[in-house]
Amino acid sequence: MAELPSGLLEACVVVGAPSDKLRDIYQLHQQSKLNELPLLEAEVLQVHAPPFVSKETNSSQSIGPAFSRVQRRRSFIKKKRRDRAAEVPNGDNTSRTEVSSATEDISVPKDLDLIALPQLCFPGGLQLANEQREDSYHFLVFTDLFGNRTHGVVVQHYRAVQSYQEAALQNGHRWTSSKSRLFTPFAVCVISKFPYYNALRDCLSCLLVQLRPARQSDFEETIKEFSAKLSLVPLPPPGQLHVSFSLRPLHVVLPSREDQDSPIIDIDLHLPFLCFTHTTLLQVLSCLLQEQRLVFFSADWAKLTLVAESLLLYLQPLSWQQPYVPVLSGGMLDFLMAPTAFLMGCHISHFEEVAAETEELILVNVDDGIIQSSWSETLDLPAIPLAAAESFISRAECLQLHYDLELCHLGAATDANALRGQRRDWQTRLNTQIQNIALELVVNIFRGVQDFLNHEHRVFNSEEFLRTREPTDQSFYKKALDTHIFHSFLRDRLNRKWDTFSRMEQNTRNHAHRNRAMTESPRRPLMSDLSKTGYRSYTSPSDRLSKRLGASMPNLENPDTVTPISSNRPASLRKMTPDTGLKLPKKAVKVFRLPEFPPPLAYHYVQNYYSDMVSSLGKAINTTLPEESALLARYHYLRGLVNTVSNRRLDALEDFQSLHKTDSDIFPSQMVKSLVDSLPEAERLQADRRPELKRLISRVKRDQERERSCHENGQEDGAVKRFQLPKKYMQLEEFVKCIQESGIVKDQGTIHRLFDALTVGHQKQVGPELFRVFYTIWKETEAEAQEVCLPASVLEHIEPSECVFKVSSSVKTSRGVGKIAMTQRRLFLLTDGRPGYVEVAQYRDLEEVKVSSAPFLLLRIPSLKLRVRGRKEAFEANLKTETELWNLMVKEMWAGRNMADQHKDPQYMQQALTNALLMDAVVGSLQSSKAIYAASKLAHFDRIKMEVPMMVPKTTAETLKHKINPSLELAAPQAVDVLLYTPGQLWVSVSGGKVMVFDASSWSLTHTCHVGNARLNCMLGVDKDQVWMGSEDSVIYIISMVAMVCNRQLTEHRAEVTGLALDVDKYSQRVAYSCSVEGTVMVWDISTLQVKRHFRLSCDRLQSVSSSNGTLWCCSRDNIMEVWRNGSVKHRLNLPEQQKESAVIFSSVLLLPEREELWSVCVDSGEVSIWHIKDTSKPFHRVALQDCTGCYCMIKVKNQVWVGGVGRSSTKGKIYVLDAERHQVLKELHGHNDKVMSLCSAEDRYVLSGAGKHDGKIAIWKVE
Repeated sequence: MAELPSGLLEACVVVGAPSDKLRDIYQLHQQSKLNELPLLEAEVLQVHAPPFVSKETNSSQSIGPAFSRVQRRRSFIKKKRRDRAAEVPNGDNTSRTEVSSATEDISVPKDLDLIALPQLCFPGGLQLANEQREDSYHFLVFTDLFGNRTHGVVVQHYRAVQSYQEAALQNGHRWTSSKSRLFTPFAVCVISKFPYYNALRDCLSCLLVQLRPARQSDFEETIKEFSAKLSLVPLPPPGQLHVSFSLRPLHVVLPSREDQDSPIIDIDLHLPFLCFTHTTLLQVLSCLLQEQRLVFFSADWAKLTLVAESLLLYLQPLSWQQPYVPVLSGGMLDFLMAPTAFLMGCHISHFEEVAAETEELILVNVDDGIIQSSWSETLDLPAIPLAAAESFISRAECLQLHYDLELCHLGAATDANALRGQRRDWQTRLNTQIQNIALELVVNIFRGVQDFLNHEHRVFNSEEFLRTREPTDQSFYKKALDTHIFHSFLRDRLNRKWDTFSRMEQNTRNHAHRNRAMTESPRRPLMSDLSKTGYRSYTSPSDRLSKRLGASMPNLENPDTVTPISSNRPASLRKMTPDTGLKLPKKAVKVFRLPEFPPPLAYHYVQNYYSDMVSSLGKAINTTLPEESALLARYHYLRGLVNTVSNRRLDALEDFQSLHKTDSDIFPSQMVKSLVDSLPEAERLQADRRPELKRLISRVKRDQERERSCHENGQEDGAVKRFQLPKKYMQLEEFVKCIQESGIVKDQGTIHRLFDALTVGHQKQVGPELFRVFYTIWKETEAEAQEVCLPASVLEHIEPSECVFKVSSSVKTSRGVGKIAMTQRRLFLLTDGRPGYVEVAQYRDLEEVKVSSAPFLLLRIPSLKLRVRGRKEAFEANLKTETELWNLMVKEMWAGRNMADQHKDPQYMQQALTNALLMDAVVGSLQSSKAIYAASKLAHFDRIKMEVPMMVPKTTAETLKHKINPSLELAAPQAVDVLLYTPGQLWVSVSGGKVMVFDASSWSLTHTCHVGNARLNCMLGVDKDQVWMGSEDSVIYIISMVAMVCNRQLTEHRAEVTGLALDVDKYSQRVAYSCSVEGTVMVWDISTLQVKRHFRLSCDRLQSVSSSNGTLWCCSRDNIMEVWRNGSVKHRLNLPEQQKESAVIFSSVLLLPEREELWSVCVDSGEVSIWHIKDTSKPFHRVALQDCTGCYCMIKVKNQVWVGGVGRSSTKGKIYVLDAERHQVLKELHGHNDKVMSLCSAEDRYVLSGAGKHDGKIAIWKVE
């Protein structure tokens, strides 16, 4: 049996008064013997749950036909009435006959609890009445043991009670009697797995239109038919397609969720804003975030659930993990004695009783908008952080909450459904604004959590996170960080979940950093912040990157030092929409209208209904343009659901398979696996004859195997650990892990040197006490540096991004008395008395740094002497006991600056700064005669400078402009597999499907995404919005450049995809070519993503494909083929005979069509072979590359060919620049410490090269 797709209806239950009790009261009432009508205990009278119809024959293979998640059912035993003198309007027809058994068995969904349901349907008790009362609605939420929620909408509907005999005589006609009438309420409860509160209320409203005039005998049948209709309604997939259906007299709309991880919102989110002031609302949210024991009170049962649900939606993507019962009946008040945190709701009449009887509750009076605690009338709990609260209030004040103001300019609507549509549109806009404001509040509260996570060891450094929060907010964070709700949120961050929080934090991060930089004096950033600056632009004055507006590429020649100026006008003076700056572009929403419902209890009618729905969806698919892939995906998904429940399994699989090309994010993996597993043998054979289904089934099986192996290996999304100081001695491996978890530094090489420093002179292990002292000193120094407050007269002399990292004690110097301050760029003297600024030196201007001694009376005081370029007199500071440490630190900073300037790599400077700060902490923690010697172990760059003078060759220095390190925040570098430049953006692929996107005007990182889990082999910019990426896992992933999402895949290849190319076919249409390792070449229609044709070449590992003048050139390991477009081989170029004997294989080919030349290089050869396209018998020219053992990549830029390879003598990466016309080597560039694996050109102005895993950097070279 396949898993059924999610449907709207789980069950429909009717609850009412027991008929025997009702009969007795009715008789007493007619005899006027009742002073007042008693409260009755309700019971379940009817249960209707899908499936309502099924095929009589071959039922074992039948799935539906109903959209239902009910697979397993159980019995609910209900008492049966033997003698029924009084017949209630919803009585069971079969029960009118005498039955000997005293019970009957009702089949109900397995996870539906009918025991408590009667109390919840009548939370205030079942009250009879002497007159007809208005129908009233309320809403329920049920939570199972696993935290899964089910939702209920209840309507209480009063009907007149009459005797069975009278009812029979009247034969269903309106009954009149001189006697006083009695009315009893029935509750109809529609239960769904999904919170469609408004839609289900609309459905029940339509039901009541049918029930009011219905005869008593038709009561049950009417409800059963209503339930059966709802069971036919499919749910819309996540995204831009809603579903609507007609239940006369209303059109009911089911809104879709925004994406896979977003909740369904079918509720008026502004209700809490109408109930509470903004300050009170923030207090309630603060209590939820701190997981207090909250009880909501109201006189209106409906309000309890709607307000509670809205508040929980405000906290998204944080989700409430504690017990949640928004409606408690009078008999359930003992739930409030639970010792855990909870969120519950009860009637306002119980307020005094609950406040007096229970302790430590937060009481929220929804009707009066008041919050208090059960022990006092005020609330003494930490408030939401001030800055986040102020931002929320300023935005909330701009909300337009009153629909009447929207109607002022409109005429009176004459169509109820049109009026409802207007209201729905207004509500949707308001809900979106409220969601954005609430999400910004959550982002502002927990911004930066990501910076204190260690993904490798799954550790959150809560102490460091707390240290960055304002002192006044500390008490809030201490409570909030210790909750289940926050722990679950942390787990999502560690699993790199890309949800609404991640998107908004990234979109607003730069803005927040910019604002902070303008308002605060520079302070030492945390190491987590510091590491990110390595992604930002290189700041050598001679090579600063341009920020010109409109420039897609940086101008690396002309410095541009203009500082952006922003208005700091208060928000209250600006006219703004409530969510200005928070809105993401919304896609237009479409509504798919379901066909009119059939008689829902007849199998063949239901099958015809599904056929109509499939036909309508087919028409919608045919009329949707290929560019609207997201909408196409929703139609295919919906049609797949309908085909599933109507037993058209293969058609359903075909629809789901098409999601890979339209939007793979909504691919229903579990449902597809279930469908595949349930295929009968005959259908499995049919599927094997359809290539696309065969691919889908094999992929499903592969995924199942992978899941099984992961499960067996215990690879789960594990728990989150808090960083704790070690309690035992640590060897090197444990020390590395502990330092990485602490967030001090991630680089393994640096940690190894730190380990050597801390273990100088004793056994190679670090004790817990030494680590505690080291960690404490590191953090104290960091805190002290952050507290340095520089006066304005000093700030004007240093750059806005400069921060003070270390300050000496007050000392006498040759330029006056004061404290020496160290920033990442310079040393300066902060003079005593009236604070002043005296420049000591920028690191790049230093010529000599040495320890000296200054005479004082008969003593010699240790001092630090610096010689600076362009100054006659040396600077000398009597640093006394600090001299040796400052000598080490300044020398390291000097060496780091020189290396950064020579290699155009800002990371060297950052690494030198880290080394210097670690030296400081080591000296402070060892406090022994060996402390300085120990610290010298960390003088990494100074040692390199002393041992091997790092002079970069002149040609390299002149051509190299900048370096980027994509592995910046990793423990070890990763190889740069592929580089691609698209206008304004650099795409970088590193190991395991990770893709990083850099802004080409500043080379700063803008996006990171993961496409699969395998290495990427090739990338291609296909049009203005598509980048295709060929992977080792045989899939071509498609990323949208605008939305920066990867939700389309081409899965036709059966093996590793190795090459991609663009061309124009004979009809002048753009097509794409792809090749895979086993020799398959496919031709793609770019607009429809369909394979136009494909062919197979016989070769050893096909590596690339390129197109020229109507033919394809395909490169394999052992030959190069010129292939006609139909797949027949025109020519085959083989390796030269002398190379065939060795293990030489082709690595890259380059076509120069204008010169009718083909250039080739090999992995184990330092030679470039140049072939004539028309004479391919052998290369007509060879260019030997000096000191080269192999080449890996090649590109043409202007009239040059750049070849990336590896050197013979040093195994370091080399780039050779050749003249394309004269076939001569023009330049030999040394920019990497590992082989050059990838090259790309940026507008023919720059060439970018990426290196192997021992280097892991990208170099940017100027093209002459």
